[in-house]
Amino acid sequence: MDEQIEVVKPAEKAGFENFKQSDGTVTGMASGLFKDVMTSNPYFAAGGGLMVLGSALALTRSSVIRLSQFAYRQMLVDLEIPSKDKSYYWFLEWMSQHKQRSSRHLSVETNYTQRDNGTVSTKFSLVPGPGRHLIKYQGAYMMVNRERSGKLLDMTSGTPFETVTITTLYRDRYMFAKLLEEAKELALESQQGKTVIYTSWGQDWRPFGQPRRKRLVQSVILDEGISEGILKDVRDFLGSGNWYHERGIPYRRGYLLYGPPGSGKTSFIQALAGELDYNICILNLSEANLTDDRLTYLMNHIPQRSILLLEDIDAAFNKREQTKEKGYSSGVTFSGLLNALDGVASAEEMITFMTTNHPEKLDPAIMRPGRVDYKALIDNASEYQVSKMFTKFYGSEDEQSREKFLQAYHEANVGSVSTAQLQGLFVYNKNDPEGAIAMVKSMGK
Repeated sequence: MDEQIEVVKPAEKAGFENFKQSDGTVTGMASGLFKDVMTSNPYFAAGGGLMVLGSALALTRSSVIRLSQFAYRQMLVDLEIPSKDKSYYWFLEWMSQHKQRSSRHLSVETNYTQRDNGTVSTKFSLVPGPGRHLIKYQGAYMMVNRERSGKLLDMTSGTPFETVTITTLYRDRYMFAKLLEEAKELALESQQGKTVIYTSWGQDWRPFGQPRRKRLVQSVILDEGISEGILKDVRDFLGSGNWYHERGIPYRRGYLLYGPPGSGKTSFIQALAGELDYNICILNLSEANLTDDRLTYLMNHIPQRSILLLEDIDAAFNKREQTKEKGYSSGVTFSGLLNALDGVASAEEMITFMTTNHPEKLDPAIMRPGRVDYKALIDNASEYQVSKMFTKFYGSEDEQSREKFLQAYHEANVGSVSTAQLQGLFVYNKNDPEGAIAMVKSMGK
């Protein structure tokens, strides 16, 4: 018989050799086969195999990413707090005092106060800066990421927008509400028993300086019956919300305190706010950047339980001519102020106090009911006020000195004296009523 000779091609020979050299196990045979395909297959040699392999790796990577995102959604939860929200600063202050935290990025907040006597006090607060921080709150670990936008700016203040993102396990999501509530209580605790003064900053109201200690109404001595009358009217207004709404009357009330400088108008408003447990929002109508739209927006977004204070209302429009409707002292027009006080876009549930030293300069349009509902003259010191202020500074026991002071006050014939001048006299002679009596004559000079 003729012998049949089998011709083995080089590539097949190599594959056969790889297969033959395997250890006989399935893994070994698969390894040998893979080796054979990678080294001997012409398609892989031409680069097609690398393309397939790259596609497989890309698909694997995409699957891993999707799987991790799915796990993230199922296991973790985020809370975003933008810088426009009130709780943003509450949380930063809370976190700066939280002991169980790890921070590598800090920012400094400087509180600089210069007193009337020239002394300066500075307080530094280190708050979490932009970056990542780790905190532990009631056994739950949270990752805090404070981000600052490099492109978006608040055009009114020039500061970049910021966000704080808190990430924790999904099972601990209920901790967010507890944490924010604790931060709010901490912020309000620092203001308890105090009056917060707000000023406009761009489109927002921001605290001005540190909260002031509440001033007692009894500490501001007005003429007989004036303080009691205003306080009674304000309390009646605050308790009449349903009455206003049932009759379709806008629920707001305006007060005008007028009189000479130093008579106690602003001091009384501050004391009234303390008595009602309200804050004060001061709006300067002469501000160059204040416009009608911004005025309306600010008056419609004042913080809750706040009194709106418009000081020296006559100074903002003292150059307005009878035929003109635009105030030249600021960007606010007179008609814009009237509409903000009592127009379609005016705010509800608001108490507005206006002060002026020259009521005769006010336009009758601003004096009508709905804009000014209650007027009170806060004049220079009457004999009633002089007597009460002397008792306030030196006590009610020294009746003889009080009578001597009143007699010297009449004999000096100093004319109209403001309560600010009287207070200056008594402060200069803090524990010396006889010294105050001797200096009465100098008040008229």
